[in-house]
Amino acid sequence: MKRLVLACCAVMGSPFIAHAQSLGFGGGSGATPVPINITSSNGIAWNQTARTVTAMGDAKAVRGKVTVTSDQLVAHYHPKPGTAVAPKDGAPKDGVPKDGAPKDGALGGLDSGSSEITQLDAIGHVHIFTATDQAFGDLAVFHMARHELVLTGQHLKLITPKDVVTAKDAIQYWSEEHKAVAIGDALIVTDDHRSIAADTLTGYFVASGVTPPGASSATPDDQASKLRKVVAVGHVVVRTATDIATGDRGVYRPATGIAILTGDVHITRGPNELSGQKGQVNMKTGIATLMAAPGHRVEGLILPDSAPAAKSPHSPAKPAS
Repeated sequence: MKRLVLACCAVMGSPFIAHAQSLGFGGGSGATPVPINITSSNGIAWNQTARTVTAMGDAKAVRGKVTVTSDQLVAHYHPKPGTAVAPKDGAPKDGVPKDGAPKDGALGGLDSGSSEITQLDAIGHVHIFTATDQAFGDLAVFHMARHELVLTGQHLKLITPKDVVTAKDAIQYWSEEHKAVAIGDALIVTDDHRSIAADTLTGYFVASGVTPPGASSATPDDQASKLRKVVAVGHVVVRTATDIATGDRGVYRPATGIAILTGDVHITRGPNELSGQKGQVNMKTGIATLMAAPGHRVEGLILPDSAPAAKSPHSPAKPAS
């Protein structure tokens, strides 16, 4: 197995619901770059003209607590300003061996910090994971300078201890903005089977050391991985155990469990339906409420005796026929 270590000098902060921030391929803060350890089963190719290092076959990149596996990994780099490495004793620029194959664990200019990685591409059967979170796709692109991760391909999925996020087109994450976006038939399903679907879902995370309104205090590390707000846009559908609420736009705050829907809002429970311009759904209690907007009326269709009767836990079981 081929192995190399890349020291990335561009720092990318630590993608989406709950603890998913930890999937960002960040190097942490501070002046000392955190190396990226890359291994592969079919060799590593160095292209000095294109300034790329490519790991082929069962490729793996590890940085801190984050691991990325894929069919192929491509690291793009460029010389740091004012730190060009002059060839010595016939050695190529950037300290690459004459045969073009990087030595095991020693990459000359890159490893010594004279160059910096600008982009890391994971191609084919992408799996990004930590001890708690996982993400899947066909292509993952880490833009180091923009602190951005873009995950695309078929069957996009992000799994955290509390939620599963899927999307048709892309999942993007920006570490400095503490923001992630799921695009195209985006769906969040919680561990208690409640869900929010929309054309686009945007999640905003809590900055380290900040407790969101309505949430209990916690350690900075815990709060740094908390989701503060989700904004849903386009064909929004919120499902609880009893109700389905739809609207044009929605805002969900996990700390309170409240989702507010606006636009053409409909709330249904069985055959009963309410319609208006604003609705509130409590994802914790399952209670949905329709509210009248200024200058508008709330409409409803209620069928008598349509609600299922509550069953007492002490009621005798119905004898089998």
